[in-house]
Amino acid sequence: MTAATWPLFLVAAAAGAVARVALDQWVHERLGEPFRWGTFVVNVSGSLALGVVTGLALEHGLGDTARTVAGTGALGAYTTFSTFSAEAVHLVETGRPAAAVRYVGATVVTGLAAAAAGLAVTGAL
Repeated sequence: MTAATWPLFLVAAAAGAVARVALDQWVHERLGEPFRWGTFVVNVSGSLALGVVTGLALEHGLGDTARTVAGTGALGAYTTFSTFSAEAVHLVETGRPAAAVRYVGATVVTGLAAAAAGLAVTGAL
């Protein structure tokens, strides 16, 4: 990463993190527990967006700087594997292993489908 890319990367990462928290809270306030819909929506929408970024890079020449800033900076901070993992473990620890399996399965399957949809939108799939 070039020195000129760092400020863009940092701004994108900050924006991605703020967007994640805001969307997670907004969804959680409306749908609540026990399924963590906020994290689910964040990770699936992030997968869709990353599919679009990847498709733009593969099929339309999106440059390295834009791919790094958008894909790694913004979407890396926006999506949250650590929260997803912690929530799945919490479900198991609180005696809800079936809910944990549903949560993990739904997130992975829907996230992959969203990423594929992002690729398809750009013509990369």
